[in-house]
Amino acid sequence: MAEALVEQIETLGTRLAEAKASINRRFIGQDKVVDLVLAAMLCGGHGLLVGLPGLGKTRLVDTLSTVMGLKGSRIQFTPDLMPADILGSEVLESDAGGSRAFRFIEGPIFCQLLMADEINRASPRTQSALLQAMQEREVTIAGQHRPLGRPFHVLATQNPIEQEGTYPLPEAQLDRFLFQIDVDYPDRATERDILLATTGAEEAAVHQVFTADDLLAGQEVIRRMPVGDSVVEAILDLVRSCRPGEVEGAHLADTLAWGPGPRAAQALMLAVRARALLQGRLAPAVADVAALARPVLSHRMALNFAARARGETVAAVIDRATLRALGQEAAA
Repeated sequence: MAEALVEQIETLGTRLAEAKASINRRFIGQDKVVDLVLAAMLCGGHGLLVGLPGLGKTRLVDTLSTVMGLKGSRIQFTPDLMPADILGSEVLESDAGGSRAFRFIEGPIFCQLLMADEINRASPRTQSALLQAMQEREVTIAGQHRPLGRPFHVLATQNPIEQEGTYPLPEAQLDRFLFQIDVDYPDRATERDILLATTGAEEAAVHQVFTADDLLAGQEVIRRMPVGDSVVEAILDLVRSCRPGEVEGAHLADTLAWGPGPRAAQALMLAVRARALLQGRLAPAVADVAALARPVLSHRMALNFAARARGETVAAVIDRATLRALGQEAAA
């Protein structure tokens, strides 16, 4: 590995450690969640935060906007939200001379870090307004392509319990999220720290560590990190073993309706590098593939009716597939 690249990786790792420390002052005791969100941003991807209300998801995104030096925006999704409320619209204006012209008014999507709060409360028509933005970093309005901010990341939140008045996200949109990040209840000690930190006269302040240009440079470094053949083969083994139509996934033919596509393998290829960097390593290992199996795969596969009737869960299926594909290295 070139000395210059090693130095860049180490420098980026130091700054990421500082960013994590700053984030943890306001978002307490959720190190795994913070690591996954930072990894998603380092990979240039998006994250779907799944958890009950009151667990700090909105607070995390607001803190990230400050620490990463990004222009943030927030959309509260509701059933009556329309695509123009997200993308923006053209208005007809008249000047003093009486001439008329259309002027485009940008919607909240024209930012660098978009929080899509309770994304599954909007109708499919409105959810689809995000598809082009998430994949191509631009939107098409009135036949004109309009680029979004660079970098551009979507962090969406979703309540896994409340289903009244919600619309499930289509598979094509779920596949655009690099990770599904489960936000769980804190343990007792962490909850005590949260109580003390958030109910006093003052709250801990965070400071900016990155700029938008710094993050873009970090994304370039991630893509230059080396990945060994054993890790590449592990990624292929895992993804293909979760497809019921493949030879490797034949054991799940009576369990899965569909499995992950090539985008899942691409996500793992980038994500294992980010995890290694966040842990201070210069290259990923097979254990990183196993650790990221659930966040990368859980929203990219679905159980069939028979599996649901047996009480199967996607998480348990992924765990079995990981152990089968990676063997003892899955537990390393």
